[in-house]
Amino acid sequence: MTERPLRVLVIFGGRSSEHEISCLSAAGVLRALDRTRYDVRAVGILPDGRWVSAPDDPELITAAPGQALPSVPESGEHAVLLPEPLGTRGIAEAVANVDVIFPVLHGPWGEDGTIQGLLEMAGVPYVGSGVFASAAAMDKGHMKAMLAHAGLPVGDYVMVTPRDRARGVDLAARLRHLALPWFVKPARAGSSVGITRVVDAARVQEAFDEAVRWDPRVIVEAGVIGAREIECGVLADVDGSPIASRCAEIRVRPGRDFYDYEAKYLDDAAELIVPADLPGDVESQVQELAVRAFEALDCEGLARVDFFVTEDAIVINEVNTMPGFTPISMFPRMWDESGVAYAELIDRLIADAVRRGTGLR
Repeated sequence: MTERPLRVLVIFGGRSSEHEISCLSAAGVLRALDRTRYDVRAVGILPDGRWVSAPDDPELITAAPGQALPSVPESGEHAVLLPEPLGTRGIAEAVANVDVIFPVLHGPWGEDGTIQGLLEMAGVPYVGSGVFASAAAMDKGHMKAMLAHAGLPVGDYVMVTPRDRARGVDLAARLRHLALPWFVKPARAGSSVGITRVVDAARVQEAFDEAVRWDPRVIVEAGVIGAREIECGVLADVDGSPIASRCAEIRVRPGRDFYDYEAKYLDDAAELIVPADLPGDVESQVQELAVRAFEALDCEGLARVDFFVTEDAIVINEVNTMPGFTPISMFPRMWDESGVAYAELIDRLIADAVRRGTGLR
């Protein structure tokens, strides 16, 4: 008897500010899935939270940066309307009638443990970290606290919460010990959305107000002067143990203060170098720290760990449990340089999800 193809559901879109990046990532995954091995389905989550059945056609789900998942793809007379929202019963059926789910969701309401909890309750295996690691890594304050507790190097930072604001916290006083420049960030956003670089302490309130537009929890980080931005991918091996990829470097071109949203997606303001030109011993240290960070947060499946590297220090900046997944995104590019091509990377992640299953582990 011939074994039937594995039923794989790709979930994408979502309610976060990274909706359109999720669409681009999902399109890449759908293009790469081998239809002789997988019975592929797709579900999109609209910015307002509605779930819709999506066509198994990457061209119909790709949203350009700055746009949302289109209800009518821009294809002239051949435009196809997405189906009506699935509703509670339709969502349950879509999730239940598959073998494994690839939640290609970035940011809150997707990468933060919310959908992972739903899938655990449904008992359906899924790619990536579980509820706790997803939630912990999504919140930059909790993430840094956990990494520091594990003895890993993190930069100086201050968290400002809604309770702090309700108590009338003196923001300037809280930040006085942080060296400028400051990076004021929504604690649970990604793709550099809502981030402001502050070089004058008198301007911090407007940066704080911008961050609060995206998240009531705000983190203020001290800039690391003279640092190189280095990234490293971590992947679960066949037995689930984490292994590190070759490293990559982001170099922001002159005229841009930092690697912001526009530099990432809308213009040619950054150079992405894979592999990074690092001394062998430095790359080995970064790879070791990436694996240790992965384990400290109890991550599973995959993660991208971002670093600041100076002449005398290596500092962990962030851990992303569902990094950008287009074929030209840094995570797949780092693994391609490490000998794991894009399609194989997806195969390995799906196999890891099936091996791991759901439940306490």
